Amino acid sequence: MTVSLPMCSVDFMDTSLSVEEQAISDRISELRQQLGEDLLILGHHYQRDSIVMHADFLGDSFMLSQMAAESKAKYIVFCGVHFMAESADILTSDDQHVILPNLRAGCSMADMATLSEVKVAWDEIIEQTGLGDPIGRPDPVALAAEGEAFLVPVTYMNSSADLKDFVGRHGGIVCTSTNASGALEWAFERAGPNGSVLFFPDQHLGRNTGAAMGIDEQHMPTWTPGIGAMGELSGSRIILWHGFCSVHKRFTVEQVEEFRSREPEGLVVVHPECPKATVDVSDANGSTQYIRNYVAQQAPGARIAIGTEINMVARLAQEHPDKHIECLDEEICPCSTMYMIHPAYLMDVLERIVDGEVPNKIEVSEAIQTGSLWALERMLSIKK
Repeated sequence: MTVSLPMCSVDFMDTSLSVEEQAISDRISELRQQLGEDLLILGHHYQRDSIVMHADFLGDSFMLSQMAAESKAKYIVFCGVHFMAESADILTSDDQHVILPNLRAGCSMADMATLSEVKVAWDEIIEQTGLGDPIGRPDPVALAAEGEAFLVPVTYMNSSADLKDFVGRHGGIVCTSTNASGALEWAFERAGPNGSVLFFPDQHLGRNTGAAMGIDEQHMPTWTPGIGAMGELSGSRIILWHGFCSVHKRFTVEQVEEFRSREPEGLVVVHPECPKATVDVSDANGSTQYIRNYVAQQAPGARIAIGTEINMVARLAQEHPDKHIECLDEEICPCSTMYMIHPAYLMDVLERIVDGEVPNKIEVSEAIQTGSLWALERMLSIKK
């Protein structure tokens, strides 16, 4: 099956369905009814409307991870990307099946940090800084309080299961854009005042979160595999991986200035995966759920430019017709990997489930689940 991607415009957000699309939608509804409580469909905010309309829960990766962990459904169909489905498999029980409608739906950011690269970086950073490795240390918080300094890993949810396993085994934690500051505070407590955090794969989320916590940029060098640190490792608080989101890096200071030249009273809210310069000139920044809440809180008539994935921006415009809402980049593409979850793929996996198959099952090996679960449970335990 081949699904073509749209051109980079907002025209594809037309919510009307063709005869073929309506037939697929109707069939999905029939199959959902047949499967009943055995089925849970999770949809990420960046999915197209024709997927969202079938989701039991719509949210960001943090919320959907919680929904997967709490679900009793036998079949969890995750309309997101590969790393999200992996996290759901880690958090659910052995008798539940996590299914990804299209196995090609990955994440370019997650692919920017591989286990082999992180292992090399980890060893080189420890060698160059003399920081301790928390692995096997029973109480790094107490040891840090006594003066020991550690390197503590923090991985963004947008990473593979084997990296989450590495992080869990080395005393680290997973974070999302919702709870990145809480995860960093947790990590700093274990690193100690003279320790560091290795944050991967998204440099922009790490840099923006660190800056909001009062850390200056000279104490947040960037690490590039094959090159090393771009900046001084000694005395650093956060060592940032070189990764980025191909969608969010497109939002620029010039776009903000152009919007404000047209809308002097307008508001700009962006995702913290955007470059720091863009975040700095915006009125607010936060996770997908934060952006949703921010828009809802503005007065009728507000004019708002949003720096995030176009499906979500268009959906917010539909939900708030009393406000003028636009994408900060008028030519932005949808997230190409999220867009691989086409309704035809969703229909196909539901048909096969009804026929007794478990198609496109995402399975994380028990060996990798162990450390991954430690890291994810630490994330779920923090309060912010």
